Parts: sequence; C-alpha cells; structure tokens
Amino acid sequence: MGDKPAWLRSHGRPWVRGEARAIYDNPWIRVTEFAATAPTGAPAQYGLVSFKNYAVAVLPLFDDGTTVLVGQNRFPAGDYSWEIPEGGGPVEHDPLESAKRELAEETGLQAEEWYEVMQAQLSNSVTDERMFGYLALGLSRARAGQEMDDTEALETVRVPFREALDAAMAGDLKDMLTVAMLLKAYHMAREGLLAPALARAMLG
Repeated sequence: MGDKPAWLRSHGRPWVRGEARAIYDNPWIRVTEFAATAPTGAPAQYGLVSFKNYAVAVLPLFDDGTTVLVGQNRFPAGDYSWEIPEGGGPVEHDPLESAKRELAEETGLQAEEWYEVMQAQLSNSVTDERMFGYLALGLSRARAGQEMDDTEALETVRVPFREALDAAMAGDLKDMLTVAMLLKAYHMAREGLLAPALARAMLG
C-alpha cells in the first residue's frame, strides 16, 4: 500500500486523564467521569461511556449479488430498522467468532469465507466503542438455524445488493454500520477488490 500521507500523523498534545469517578455500570456499559486536561492545556470534565462488547457487523453476499437484511424494532430511536446482521461480542473474545455467531443466530446462515474489511470508532467523542466489519461469502444454511433470545423479534429479507445500497443512499436504511458496510462493499466491487463475477452481480 506504500507510505501513508503525512497528514495522517498525530498533531498536538493528547488529552490527559486525571481522577476518575464511576457514574454507572451494567453488564454492557460503564460511564466514568474524568477530571481531564484538554490538548490546549485547559481543565475539563469528561464523561466517557465504555463498552464491554465490540460491535460486529456482517455483510453476507451470495454469488448472485444478493444480501440478507434483518428487520427489528429498535429501542433508542423507537422505530423499525432494516440492517445487515450485527451485534456484539465481549472485548476479550475474537471478534470474528462473535461475527460468525451473530450471522448464524440472526439469519440461520454460515459462511465458508470471511474477510475483515473495516474497523471503525463509533461516536468517538463520548464512547470508546469499536466496530469490526466482515464480508461473509460461500453462504449456506447453518445446522442450528436462526436462534433469537427472549427480547428479539427478527425478520429477514434477501434483496439485491444494489437495492440495499440504493435504500441506504435514499436514507431508508439509517443504521450506520449497515450504511458503512454497504459503501465499503460497493467501493471494493468498483475497485476490483472482489471476484469479478461477484462484483458484476452486485453492481447489476
């Protein structure tokens, strides 16, 4: 890939964390308030939401250029959301294994080929949550089939990749992991980073 451009290097002084005070803690998140020093040298109070799970997102791609979306009601926004298969896994575990589990549980699918194509920081001004994104190829039905916990009521739909991408660009798919992964796959298809037959099927 060659050397990275100079503008990507760090600039200035980092934040300095001082005394920490625990505000809230549950099995999924921890909220901590810090007495901090800003890069400018100014004192500041900083509230940090720490996640105990990585976010994992899986874009399953069939040879015919279709993908699978999962529909569910989301609590924070109070609306219905169509998304690629996604979820979380403990930060001490391999995120790929968590991604495989999420794909099987939400869609009843398994994949022969897995490619990590993205890492991202989610809302990095107030949280430390990290995301790992995977392409899943060579799809087949998992032996266990779809498995939901007692809070999940999921629907699945198989749609052409381009139809999902167009829906995301129109604002009908609002989940940012879904939008980011669809755009990443589109870029890979356009730049020759996927098998030509798959790219042609995706781009339609």
